[in-house]
Amino acid sequence: MFDVSDEKLVLIEDRDAIRIVTMNRPDKLNALNTALTQQLLDALLAADAAEGVRAVVMTGAGRGFCAGADLQEFKHLTPAQAGAVEARADLTCRLQVAMQKMAKPVVAAVHGAAIGGGAGLAIGCDMVVVSGSLKFGYPEVKHSIVPALVMTGLVRALGRKQAFEMISLGRLIGAEEALALGLVNRVVTGDPLPAALEIAEAWAKAEPRAMRAAKSLMYRVEDLPLDAAMLAGRDVNALMRSFREREA
Repeated sequence: MFDVSDEKLVLIEDRDAIRIVTMNRPDKLNALNTALTQQLLDALLAADAAEGVRAVVMTGAGRGFCAGADLQEFKHLTPAQAGAVEARADLTCRLQVAMQKMAKPVVAAVHGAAIGGGAGLAIGCDMVVVSGSLKFGYPEVKHSIVPALVMTGLVRALGRKQAFEMISLGRLIGAEEALALGLVNRVVTGDPLPAALEIAEAWAKAEPRAMRAAKSLMYRVEDLPLDAAMLAGRDVNALMRSFREREA
């Protein structure tokens, strides 16, 4: 097992009902070592549990959003360290699905590099705002690595053929191509954080139970057959009647 650093690798800022979660390893382009991965997961779970928080913005400090896994740790992840390999993989899997499992909506504000695991973090959020400086992709195969733990999210977001092209060729794409592929919601000039905050502010104004039910239902119906999805929608349709306050 790895030691998890006491260094503060995730910064938290609350702006009214919005929590900004910032990866804070700028000298390493916010590469995901074990400590950052654990602290980011903990920060997201804490935001979801916080009573006063209604929406979350995820971003990265410095020149880029996240350069993916910290390759310096890979020298420790060998067949002789099977327990460490399994623990690290489990932690990564929990982080990569955390945003979609959260009851509260999460928007990513992405600039510069969003590579490998960093790309997975971005598209794992409910919405993504990027700057024109975006460099997005999965170059792992070029380095004799398989993007195994982020492949599921990419295939679901993009589809099989486009996902295989991105994974097998390892080409990095820019903001406009990511927008055209449907991987991101908006492209902005300069800092993407203000646009992400604007989205989060709109979310924060919504009735929290309605937002929670809408997000949960969206991810449920994605994986259900048509008839089962419609039944799930019917159940939420009945439930939502209680969300509206009685008019005076």
